[in-house]
Order: sequence, then structure tokens, then C-alpha cells
Amino acid sequence: MRFFLATSLITAASAFAPTTNNSPLRSPVALDASKCGNFDFDVIIVGCGVGGHGAALHSRAQDLTTAIFSGRDVGGTCVNRGCVPSKALLAASGRVREMQAESHLSEFGITVDGEVKFDREGVAAHAKQLANRVKGNLEGSLVALGVDIVEGRGVLTGKANEVKDDASGKVYTAKDIILAPGSIPFVPPGVTVDEKTVYTSDGALELQSVPEWVAIIGSGYIGLEFSDVYTALGSEVTFIEALPILMPTFDREIAKQAERLLIRERPIDYRTGVFASEVTPGIPGVKPVTIKMIDAETKEHVETLEVDAAMVATGRVPNTANMGLEDVGIETSRGFVAVDEKMRVLTKHDDGEVVPGVYCIGDANGKMMLAHAASAQGISAIENICGRTHEVNHDAIPAACFTHPEIAMVGPTEEQAVELAEKEGWTLGKSQGSFRANSKALAELEGNGMAKVLYNKDNGKVVAVHIIGIHAADLIQECANAVAAGTTVQELSMMVHTHPTLCEVLDEAFKGAVGMSAH
Repeated sequence: MRFFLATSLITAASAFAPTTNNSPLRSPVALDASKCGNFDFDVIIVGCGVGGHGAALHSRAQDLTTAIFSGRDVGGTCVNRGCVPSKALLAASGRVREMQAESHLSEFGITVDGEVKFDREGVAAHAKQLANRVKGNLEGSLVALGVDIVEGRGVLTGKANEVKDDASGKVYTAKDIILAPGSIPFVPPGVTVDEKTVYTSDGALELQSVPEWVAIIGSGYIGLEFSDVYTALGSEVTFIEALPILMPTFDREIAKQAERLLIRERPIDYRTGVFASEVTPGIPGVKPVTIKMIDAETKEHVETLEVDAAMVATGRVPNTANMGLEDVGIETSRGFVAVDEKMRVLTKHDDGEVVPGVYCIGDANGKMMLAHAASAQGISAIENICGRTHEVNHDAIPAACFTHPEIAMVGPTEEQAVELAEKEGWTLGKSQGSFRANSKALAELEGNGMAKVLYNKDNGKVVAVHIIGIHAADLIQECANAVAAGTTVQELSMMVHTHPTLCEVLDEAFKGAVGMSAH
């Protein structure tokens, strides 16, 4: 799953509380006295990350008796090892970068006397404390809403409607079961991880050290964000990317600007088209980390690097092993569970049949590995459980990379949109807005960046938006809402945007799509 946080789930938890149920809170020890028909619960949720939490809140809002298996990990990856602590590191390191940028500060008329210093342990503690605080809020909201929290990991028993607590061995029953086990970092063959000198994002978030030279294997969201952290704190970074280009999943035009702003202007170099075929941990201050690289096509050895540390940012894989899936006839593909558009589990990916009463949300189904997507899927699953047909529109779910400046997007890349337009027989339109022409961005001395709107010329509907620039992650929501609602560029061009604000970059793009000019 990538590092993103659906904060509103936490702060607005009370909004999901049922208004008619004033029954006392229950706990697993009191289950026998609180039966739901022939079952212990209406809904059991296996996994307590953002997806499971979102499902639990909505389940209780529908007055369904609900239990959630936390696996001793309330908050899951996002809160404990992902979205939340990574944002804390980015915020702290970003302050350091800003205060060390003397020429930038001088344009504001600001001078910082003396050396700007940071306390590594203090920065790490900020991330840890934030994660613990959000975790506590999550758990508190579940308890307040009457959700039973089972500490162990939930495992399917092989019998319909049953989930076993792997800690106590006790079996619980429910009319419907939602699987939300999340994901874990993927470590390629040949890479030895010690979480000290060679580490995944799990280890990197602890910030045990700030290496002088760190290699980051993979140049996606996670790798980019950590390159931002490390270079701000004084490290040199080398990207190792298996594909021929950096940031291979990003829109190409955006990726080119990102390379200029986030890589070329910083102490970063890179190798593309190579695999890190063998990575051997070192000993801090004594022995370097050794990375042997081979050509991605020929598989011939091309180079060996010796660095202070290596971060493995090669994606994530479903955390579905040893869940008892095979015992109920569920076949996975690379660990991913097949689901239909209603989040109902299928027996297999090709022509699979629906498994009655079992749903799967979040990273484990592979549809969109984002925390807020998992939450949306959880809410959707509950809607379907309640008999109200619902399908998540994944094309309208935004994503963001929290670098400085940020990158955000919703919908397909321009390259994908071109193919889609040709396949479906419509004409693709494109319009752009610039941060260099935006008063608020210029006031912040942050004029780098752009917003690109892709739309269907035949009906005016927004297909995708890609932004790189200050606060792009906040700006993208307006665009995601437009995609979800089917709003046209004609309608958007006539909507009034506050002046002077960054959202006028989007106003410029919307107006440009219909031949208007923005002042």
C-alpha cells in the first residue's frame, strides 16, 4: 500500500455513531450474553488498518453488531509504519530544508544566524509520538462506538461464517466477514534485510541513523518521499530503478518536472534499467552495504556499489498468508484476493464464483493500494451487506506523493488517457495552469509546478488531473470530486475560486479548456 492518511476517519468518528442504539459497550468476554440471531455478530472485520476501521465505523452507523480483529496492530501499516509517521518525518525534514535555504530565505528578507541543526532522535520521536497518538484515537473511536476489539489475528476456519482468534484459539461467528489484512513490504530475491543498514520502509521510519550515502531501490512514491527526507537531513542518495525510466508509474510530463525539481537540484544520482541482484548488510561505521547490480535485460553484472545504507522501496505484497483462505476454497494470485465490484470475494481471479458472506477490502484485493481507497471499499462493503448496491469508482480516487513540492493525481496518466480515448472513440482534450502565474504561489516563493487537466472534448467531463507544486495534495480533492460527479470543464470554468489562492491554478486550467482566460 502506498503512504497516505484518511485523517477525517479519525476526527469525524462520532459522525458515524448510531443515534438509536444506547446499549452498553460489550467486550469479547461478554459475547455469549449478546447473540445476533444464530451468530455472535452481524459483521466481523479481520484487520484493523484504515480500511478495517472505516468499515467498522460504517457498520456501527448502520447499527450492525461488529467485531474487529486487530492482530495487535490497531491502525495497521498506515498509522504505525506508513502514512502517518512518514508525514511527520517529511514535515520535520522539510523545516530543516527551508531553514537551510539561505538564498530562498533572503528573498523574504529573512536571515538565519548560525548553523541550522536537528536532533535525529527528536525527529524520530516526533514520528513515533504522532503514530501512537493517532493509533490511540483510532482505538478510542472503535470503543466509543461499541465495536468489539479482538486482539489476535483472525483466521478463517474452513467453515462458513467462522473466524478464529489465532492468539486464544476461540472461534467467533458472523453473518458477514470482511477481510482487511493489508500488506507488507516486498523484498526481492537476493536482498538481505536487517532493518539496520538494509531496511524496508518499516525500518526507515524509525530513523535509526542519517546515512551519509543511502541507496534507495525503487523510485516510486515511497522512494521519492524518503529521498526528500534524507537529502533534507544531509544524505546523498542513489536511486536504483529496474525499469528504463525513473518514476515509471507517474504521468511522463509530471515525472519530467519532478526529476528537475526533486532530483537534479539535490544530491541525488540514479541507475536505471538495473536490478539490485544481491544486497548485503553492513556494520555502521565499520563495513559498508554492498549492492551488486545486473542489467535488467541481459542479467549481466554491471556495477557494485558500497554505500552506508540501502532502503528497499520495491512495493508491497498482500498480507494474506496463513489466513485459512485455501480452507474455504479461495485461490489467490501472488497473494491477492479476487473480488467483484461489490467487494465480494471470488474463489479465483478467472471466472471465480462469489464466496457467500465474505468480502475483501484494501491492499489485499490489489484494486488500489491506498489507505483511503481501503476505507472507501470498507464503507462500500457495508453498503452491500445492508442490501444497498454500491460500487467504488476507483477512477475518482486521488493519490499524492508528499515530497517538497508535492505531486498529486486523479485518474489515468496522459499516456493511458490517449489509449483510452482511442479505444472508446472519443477526443482527448488537455489544458494547463501554472504556479508561476499564481499570486499565492509567488507570495510563498513557490512558483515551480503545474496543473494539467485531461478531459473528454465530446462531453466536457474531466477524465484526469495531475499536479506538481506547493500543496498539490490538497488541491487534488476538487478535481477528484469533479471526476466523481461527472462535472464538465464548462461547469468548472464558471465556478468562482477564492483570490488569491493556490486553487486558482486549477481555475486557469478549467477556463483554458473552454477558451477563456484567467486573470
